[in-house]
Amino acid sequence: MSISSALESSAPSDTAPAPAIDATSLVKEYGDFTAVDGITFSVRRGESFGLLGPNGAGKSTTMRMIAAVASRTEGQMLVAGLDPEQHGPEVRARLGVIPQQDNLDEELTVRENIIMYGRYFGLPRRYLRAKADELLEFAQLEHKANSRVEDLSGGMKRRLTIARALVNEPEVLLLDEPTTGLDPQARHVLWDRLFRLKESGTTLVLTTHHMDEAEQLCDRLVVVDHGAIMAEGTPAGLIREHSTREVLELRFGTDRNAEQAKTLEELLTGAGPDADFSHIEVLPDRLLVYAGQAESALEAIHAAGHKPMTSLVRRSSLEDVFLRLTGRSLID
Repeated sequence: MSISSALESSAPSDTAPAPAIDATSLVKEYGDFTAVDGITFSVRRGESFGLLGPNGAGKSTTMRMIAAVASRTEGQMLVAGLDPEQHGPEVRARLGVIPQQDNLDEELTVRENIIMYGRYFGLPRRYLRAKADELLEFAQLEHKANSRVEDLSGGMKRRLTIARALVNEPEVLLLDEPTTGLDPQARHVLWDRLFRLKESGTTLVLTTHHMDEAEQLCDRLVVVDHGAIMAEGTPAGLIREHSTREVLELRFGTDRNAEQAKTLEELLTGAGPDADFSHIEVLPDRLLVYAGQAESALEAIHAAGHKPMTSLVRRSSLEDVFLRLTGRSLID
């Protein structure tokens, strides 16, 4: 069976099958620390679903519970219709897992990594030899089939990790920070591979710190902070709900930004519907003016005699939503 036909078999039908993942009031505690605090979400079959949040928000813990490698303290969880705690081996057999750090065997060749991983699922070598060729073609690694993993670039290693995770034709693919450490070119190649999987009907669940990645890949997502869900929706819907259509970035100088913000807020509040002004956020190096019509807001600022050192009009992004919901303080 080819990878495309295998993946198409898991595409959602008009009969609205049971969710690929269904979590209700999910809690995970480590002693006095609550890593996941009563979250509820559902992932449809064939959907690309994102878990976004700062470090320590509970994303990786949630992924570990989905993958049947961590138990839950409270709540219910079904993966492919099975409880991971009662049917751990069966659930793991239906999943593909892409960890945050590549765990490939550096001493083996690219092809051998796929074949040996398939043996963990009890798949016969005859099947795996043909499957390895198919997956290497999908990952654009045919020319590296007999190379050692240690000789691969970072982007190639990530593509091999994804190819290896598909060897058992999983129903759900879990991706924890899939493009961490990759350069822009390698990220875009990987996005293309993941988008092809999504188009073919594979259910993707991913965590990422790259907001542009979430906008590109996710049909829906949840923003998690301190173990709780802060918002849920499509990327475009979350931007509409929690931000304005446009953002104006202004720099007046580090010593003047905060003072200037008060003046501009008064000015833009009275600017009328042309600017469609919402609010101003003060950052150490610049001001963010949230407005439906940022060009009109900039014109009003210039007309009042204010001269920023730099100005930039851009569309509002998922990053604006993320930072508004989770804050801008650095979390280690």
